[in-house]
Amino acid sequence: MAADGDANAVDLARSLRAEAVQTNERRLLVLAGDREQGYDTLESVLDRLAVPISRTTLVGPEDRLRCEQLPQTHASELLGTTRDVVVLDAHTELQPNALGKLVGTVDGGGLLILLTPALESWPERRGAFDESLAVPPFSLSDVTGRFRRRLVETLRSHRGIAIVDLEDDRIVDNGLTDPAPERRDETAREPPSDRRFPTAAYEACLTDDQAEAVAAFESLFDTPQAVVLEADRGRGKSSAAGLAAGAFAAEGADVLVTAPDFRNAREVFDRAEELCETLERIDTDESESRRIETTARGRVRYLEPTEASERLETADILVVDEAAALPVAVLSSLLAADRVAFATTVHGYEGAGRGFSVRFRDRLEESDHAVTERTLTAPIRYAAGDPVEVWAFRALLLDARPPVEPLVTDATPDSVNYRRLEPDDLLTDEHLLREAFGLLVLAHYRTEPNDLARLLDAPNLEARALVHEGRVVSVALLAREGNLPADDRAMMYEGGRIRGNMLPDVLTSQLRDERASESAGIRVVRIATHHAVRSRGLGSRLLAGIREEFAGERRCVSDGEQERPARERVDWIGTGFGATPGLLEFWRENGYSTVHLSTTRNDASGEYSALMLSPTSEAGRDLYDRHAKWFSRRFAALCSDALDDLEPDVARTALGSVDGDAAPPLELTDHEWRVVAGAAYGPGLFDVDPGPFRRLAVRYFLEAPDAVDLTDREERLLVLRVLQAREWEHVADRLGYHSSGQCMRSLGDAFCPIVDHYGSAVALEVRDRFTDS
Repeated sequence: MAADGDANAVDLARSLRAEAVQTNERRLLVLAGDREQGYDTLESVLDRLAVPISRTTLVGPEDRLRCEQLPQTHASELLGTTRDVVVLDAHTELQPNALGKLVGTVDGGGLLILLTPALESWPERRGAFDESLAVPPFSLSDVTGRFRRRLVETLRSHRGIAIVDLEDDRIVDNGLTDPAPERRDETAREPPSDRRFPTAAYEACLTDDQAEAVAAFESLFDTPQAVVLEADRGRGKSSAAGLAAGAFAAEGADVLVTAPDFRNAREVFDRAEELCETLERIDTDESESRRIETTARGRVRYLEPTEASERLETADILVVDEAAALPVAVLSSLLAADRVAFATTVHGYEGAGRGFSVRFRDRLEESDHAVTERTLTAPIRYAAGDPVEVWAFRALLLDARPPVEPLVTDATPDSVNYRRLEPDDLLTDEHLLREAFGLLVLAHYRTEPNDLARLLDAPNLEARALVHEGRVVSVALLAREGNLPADDRAMMYEGGRIRGNMLPDVLTSQLRDERASESAGIRVVRIATHHAVRSRGLGSRLLAGIREEFAGERRCVSDGEQERPARERVDWIGTGFGATPGLLEFWRENGYSTVHLSTTRNDASGEYSALMLSPTSEAGRDLYDRHAKWFSRRFAALCSDALDDLEPDVARTALGSVDGDAAPPLELTDHEWRVVAGAAYGPGLFDVDPGPFRRLAVRYFLEAPDAVDLTDREERLLVLRVLQAREWEHVADRLGYHSSGQCMRSLGDAFCPIVDHYGSAVALEVRDRFTDS
């Protein structure tokens, strides 16, 4: 029999559940207090709720209930699925990413239940996630609890959230809103007059949004075509994709579906199967869990993303669900399909985050596909205005946005103030927090709820901003790195990992420089400028302010209306990012130089990562000098090996950012000069000895682009043929030469001014011999 306190919680849970069902909304129940008492109460609650155990999931470190159980690190496995009850055990840790993903899995009429410590003491508790924020040389005691303090405030202030204080055996807030019952729209959706899908596909839609999304898929009857469906969680984008897939299969098409995991695509298959059954087109003898066969010899089948990209030619249509959770490189490979649809989440930071909307959309627009876009806004899984969704968006800033355009349109480098965004200021100023975080969300594909906690609690992170008339127009997230003790440096050199020290880690463990983590540095993790005022120099103005603060003399720094002591000086400022020509040029113009290019592509961006440094002290200059020299010396070998597919514009911009002083000695023998000069001015051939040509090309990119007059095309020719050793036919085709012979002659022409600029007396004699004749 339940104790009195349990009985109160049970009655409350049943009332919350009844109200949620009545309104097709969700409710949130917080059981705050002792963990064991929380589980006892939870079991009493679940025993009395009319919810099948198969519709309940516990997310926590232990399998304590008779239902599905997952650790928080596996919360993404629930994406694309729904549950009536989801329980999150937050006693040992709370991962904001997991919370954001779980909220969207609770169906209308369902409950999200949080097991937490006493709310008064929870912000001061430290768990496993906090340990991940304790980046050396900082310790766990340096991590703060601001994120949980803010979370507790939102739990106490939002409607639809019930709080039970287990320690005092009382209901703090019953969470009941006493709303009017939801009135569902039962009107059948009118199909387009010129529809090509069967009427049943439109009759199965629950909102006009969903019907319009299904209609968008009809564009895939033509080729090359792409459809993009965007929506918040619970808007029915996967269902729309499933109805379209079923309609195509019912007419005999082969529809290939991919997603991060089959569970994410389960809704697509459920809706496709229901439609095919309605149309009496399903072949029940041949269908199985991951494949639906139709009597028209069509099918809907699932393949994991990598395999799907390799077998696109076997399908008529490709459907990509939860596209934002896939790496950009994988999404780009899927564009090889002539007819493809992408369904993606706008908010919620699914999987890898916003790589789809920030980076992949540009690649899609540049492709040959005609693009049809639809955005679904009307909720399907639960009613509009659902209080749990409203709470989650605020608590995790899932809908954070920068200032509206009219408020910042006049911003210039002269009109803005440089400001340190102290975590306490962000905690007390919701508008400042939303604007700063909103810029990071919209401008960078990897911003996620965990980053909100890092911004508020991590001792190694700081934020800086430019403010125009009180509005944030540019923001940078900074991480302190290096300054590690000898034991940590040795451990890193010997293969160990030090969290939160990305630049020192690469320079030490990969490039074998044990001294790299001795000096202190600041890494610009992210920098973002409001879209309405880009290309005005605001990003450069922000970087200049950061440099002045961290590299200048110790003094007071103006921070709004306050004067605060400057931070201690650092030895270097650095950054790392997916390398593109535009980004490399931006950082080069601001005084940063490349010291490393990764030898594998980044999973999220699909690009090679560049590391760049800007020294601010003698120690930083020493670090930069040795790595710049090492980078320039190994670059040619990398280009003909691991980086043989590096974009030529990335290669020449990356190498061009390095100081000319880092160039290796140009030591060509007399014979090598005769080979080079003979190929440039006479009948000699590059192919007989590429080595001296490569050394000259590296020297040119490091120090001579302004002194030697080569065209962009000629520079790309140096990269593709000389440094990357690509075949003549490939280079000619890539650069638009009429033939391999013309490409060969153009390479010789490109080396003429290089020989003029660098050539020894022997080289110039060869030149004069052929030019005088």
